[in-house]
Amino acid sequence: YFLDKSDKYDSRDVERLQQDDKWVENYLIWRHDVVDDTLKMIDESFQWRKEYTVNDLSESVLPKWLFEIGALFLHGYDKEGYKLFWFKVKHHTRDPKQQLDKKKLVAFWLEHYAKRDHGKPLTVVFDMAETGISHIDLDFVRFIVNCFTDYYPNFLTKIVIFEMPWIMNAAFKIVKGWLGPEAISMLKFTNKNDVQEYISGEYLPPHMGGTDSFKYSYPPLVDDDFQTPLCENGPITSEDEHESKEEIDADTKETGELNEAQNLNQKKMNSIEQISKSEETDKTEVKPKNAKKALTTFKGPLLHISPAEELYFGSKETGEKKCLIVLTNVTKNVVAFKVRTTAPEKYRVKPSNSSCEPGTSLDIIVSLHGGFAASLQDRFLIMAAEMDQSSGAGVPELTQFWKEVPRTKVMEHRLRCHVIESSKPSSLTLKDNAFNIPAKTNEDLHIQLTHLLQINKRLEEQMNRCLWFQQLSVVLSLLSVTVAAFCFYLAYAQRS
Repeated sequence: YFLDKSDKYDSRDVERLQQDDKWVENYLIWRHDVVDDTLKMIDESFQWRKEYTVNDLSESVLPKWLFEIGALFLHGYDKEGYKLFWFKVKHHTRDPKQQLDKKKLVAFWLEHYAKRDHGKPLTVVFDMAETGISHIDLDFVRFIVNCFTDYYPNFLTKIVIFEMPWIMNAAFKIVKGWLGPEAISMLKFTNKNDVQEYISGEYLPPHMGGTDSFKYSYPPLVDDDFQTPLCENGPITSEDEHESKEEIDADTKETGELNEAQNLNQKKMNSIEQISKSEETDKTEVKPKNAKKALTTFKGPLLHISPAEELYFGSKETGEKKCLIVLTNVTKNVVAFKVRTTAPEKYRVKPSNSSCEPGTSLDIIVSLHGGFAASLQDRFLIMAAEMDQSSGAGVPELTQFWKEVPRTKVMEHRLRCHVIESSKPSSLTLKDNAFNIPAKTNEDLHIQLTHLLQINKRLEEQMNRCLWFQQLSVVLSLLSVTVAAFCFYLAYAQRS
């Protein structure tokens, strides 16, 4: 394919294919590990990506009004923790002159999310409230379907269709014809009474029976509302002390932040593994070496982050409310970092705004605030950027640094929360001075099942080959006996 069609591909996609195993794996999963089908999908998607200049799509190359009307945007999560991709159908009208720009807008959002969250799957929501025949655009719908079936592998979890008017039933029968059996099984037709089977009320607008007060506006781009968590760089206290700690004024907190950041860096530089006595009752001593063995690792250009994707918390019944994030500086410079969350009222993060010396590791303790429980919709954002050797690492210097550093030089990595309901959770929570093995996700089980099916298929093919050879051997044996008998007969006839 590369030799014959290299001019039809973007070289950046080819380079990524050679380096990104996860991307290749998603193509294989989506095509059930059939290599020929996988190659065909990669070929078609690469040609499409170049045709639509997907790698170069940005806000500046698309008409501003497309963003302003709010027909497409990302916001909120479903009950399984997957990001919601909203299509407000009432804002869409057919116009052949605008069709290409609208299609590029879909590609822009999908690529924006794929790069930001490393291709984690989406749940698509078609909000068809207040729509009618004038909003039906089968060509545009077909393009959206093709994006998920042909261009973005393993990127779709389900399609939630809210209050589809009866007049559109005929049109949707056509749409079903474009979908394969698997994609059809992902369709969820809902109304106000049952939509919360898939999406909780906190991420549903009032007209869908929810309580989400979110109002779309542009600019800026709609994104996760990451904020600074509670008790930034402050001590993690017992639950009966938290209220008094929250009343500490800003000046005192900043002093504590500076001292704590300096202490943490000094501990790492001296390879001290023991936690200070004043904090022994609240957090568990964990050696970074041991932690890395137990955790999956995201290998970024500035920091290696463990765990790579999920923080494992216990439910209210298990009572496990602390997790560890290990940051390792893999550069030759000091790296400043910040930790933010979509639920700042729930979590304490220590430290949440500090720096990491070259070649050292630093532990971040994430603790649930009293009375709160972790949710699948909660997210954490780790931002990191290299600092000049001359820059200080105190609070004033860090504050000024984050104001001046260009966005293009900031590494971002997101972590989602995983809540374990069982009484004996396999988690990455901090408890009893030990790490437990992370629970298998649905994706892991899907990959294993696909692998088993592939092995079963190969065994079946081998058995068929063996049976074929066996049958061939029997036929050849019979033929040999027949020839030998005929030869003996001829010899006997000649003697006679």
